[in-house]
Amino acid sequence: MAKVYVFDHPLIQHKLTYIRDKETGTKDFRELVDEVATLMAFEITRDMSLEEVEIETPIGLMKSKVLSGKKIGIIPILRAGIGMVDGILKLIPAAKVGHVGLYRDPKTLQPIEYYVKLPSDVEERDFIVIDPMLATGGSAIEAINSLKKRGATHIKFMCLVAAPEGVKALQDAHPDVDIYIAALDEKLNDHGYIVPGLGDAGDRLFGTK
Repeated sequence: MAKVYVFDHPLIQHKLTYIRDKETGTKDFRELVDEVATLMAFEITRDMSLEEVEIETPIGLMKSKVLSGKKIGIIPILRAGIGMVDGILKLIPAAKVGHVGLYRDPKTLQPIEYYVKLPSDVEERDFIVIDPMLATGGSAIEAINSLKKRGATHIKFMCLVAAPEGVKALQDAHPDVDIYIAALDEKLNDHGYIVPGLGDAGDRLFGTK
């Protein structure tokens, strides 16, 4: 079963409070999401593998460590996931960025894939799928399906706020995908919104209604 990591770092929790606040405007909301994404990227990369190399400092030779293993791919779920990309790239500037676009079928309410663009070397990368919200889990599940259909085998999911229903749905659908969240909220309401949540992340990021 997939592991769930809830980040309790004081800076993440402090900034998340202002992200949730309905009085926070678009500019500040966008900047705070960017900052929290950077902090979460620091945590989510903790298990990246290292190898030893020999370098020469101004004083002399030494052995030191550099990253090894698979390259990283960042996959925002359109559109709100875009708001977290730059924050992660600040720490992992060499990562490639793909995109997965989904819309909800008005009759079945199921997510439908309408756009997928991934790095060409899918099999060689560790992917981080990002979206500010994990509500019902439908979009995250379908986005990860899209990656797996194209050959991805190492995937993590990262979001700001999650509902227990979405976490369980994602675990059931993809037990091999670990979940990284800044806060696990109370529940979903009758309209599928996370309670207490932070509202519509896409609208708040881009100033739309």
